[in-house]
Amino acid sequence: MTVASIEKTDCGHLAAIHACCFPRGWSAPALARLLAEPNVIGLRSGTGNSGGFILVRKAVDEAEILTLAVDPDSRRQGVARQLLAEAEKRLVLAGAKRIFLEVSDQNTAARALYAAAGYGNAGRRRRYYSDGSDALVMEKTLAQ
Repeated sequence: MTVASIEKTDCGHLAAIHACCFPRGWSAPALARLLAEPNVIGLRSGTGNSGGFILVRKAVDEAEILTLAVDPDSRRQGVARQLLAEAEKRLVLAGAKRIFLEVSDQNTAARALYAAAGYGNAGRRRRYYSDGSDALVMEKTLAQ
């Protein structure tokens, strides 16, 4: 698997992947707007509507995962793990020391991925998602 920076021309395919993964998927223009921000890193793996992508945002010495999406046919093949590791590596090079994310308490696969990658629980946001589920706030100290 190859991880590459997201190009603006990828946004249509990535919006299709995002729509498969989340009840309210982000549109291609919304993804393009995020990618145009100077503090956002976007990485993708795969081609077309296969594979996955991650968007992270850095602010001073902290970062947050905005989204991580892998199309259903590409799951359980290490795509998310590889995207997460590469994003963390790039954030460290950019000076980030900690990273945060929010994940539904109902998303056991994502919670297991993040726990295996060294993320710990940092809090909970009650009824955060449109389905009424809570968001778990997770964090990790990045190796310098």
